[in-house]
Amino acid sequence: MENFITVTDVENLEFLLEEAKRTKENPLKDNGIGKNKTLGLLFFNPSLRTRLSTQKAGQNLGMNVMVMNINEDGWKIETRFGVVMDEDKTEHIKEAAGVIGQYCDIIGIRAFPKLIDREEDYSEPVLMQFMQYSGVPVVSLEGATGHPLQAFADIITIEEFKTKKTPKVVLTWAPHVKALPQSVPNSFAEWCQSAGYELVITHPEGYELNPEYTKNAIIEYNQEKAFKNADFIYAKNWSSYKRYGQILCTDKKWTVDAKKMSLTNNAKFMHCLPVRRNLIVTDEVIDSSNSIVIKQAANRVVSAQVVLKEILKNI
Repeated sequence: MENFITVTDVENLEFLLEEAKRTKENPLKDNGIGKNKTLGLLFFNPSLRTRLSTQKAGQNLGMNVMVMNINEDGWKIETRFGVVMDEDKTEHIKEAAGVIGQYCDIIGIRAFPKLIDREEDYSEPVLMQFMQYSGVPVVSLEGATGHPLQAFADIITIEEFKTKKTPKVVLTWAPHVKALPQSVPNSFAEWCQSAGYELVITHPEGYELNPEYTKNAIIEYNQEKAFKNADFIYAKNWSSYKRYGQILCTDKKWTVDAKKMSLTNNAKFMHCLPVRRNLIVTDEVIDSSNSIVIKQAANRVVSAQVVLKEILKNI
């Protein structure tokens, strides 16, 4: 593995899942593989789970870890080319990436979309330019279009809790007060299909995701119909892809509650966190014994550690 941006960077998902099991059994078994290697974690946007889990994963592998909130701890970075830098941006991404690549053996980057220009966001300008100019492997800590470490952790979690070979997994849209990226649902859809699950995506009309990610998933506009006999319910909000970045619906009827969960096959409830209680999901559901959101978050360390180890093998 050279970089980790999408599921297409994974040669063998089954092998990675086996590595995840071994890592959970003994998190420090590969403590020497990262000796004298430096992991740089760059955050253009806020983080809790991604920051702490990836930092711990690097430390478990014996790596030195440097963390930087780019636009707060350093100079503001210009990502465009051919512009006169006479405003608030002091450093260009080309030099910044090149310099950081001199200090780090692997760079993890978190850079959200602006949700204004779909073409620009879906070109992943920050991740792609770091890959081009840093000269070292790059790991997405959530980009404009995907969150692969989260999706890998989600698959690890489903594998631990599934009771049948091919579970029915439902990704459901839920209301939110802000326009959110499609990153998490894009990656979740992509990875679920790679894992061979029966994937149903339910949302109001107008919230269809990019078909490059949903592919063979079943799209169902009736949430209750989608929930029937589901083994896993994954709740997440996202803004419109077609009417890019817009909020088209705020209907709280889409909130996941106990009545809807009763339609399922005693399904486990999942969410990537942070979650807005009683908007995305009711207290009754997220506090129930079927909620696995904390175990899901714990697997963020595992997913990051497996990915970092695979990259370290090649450098």
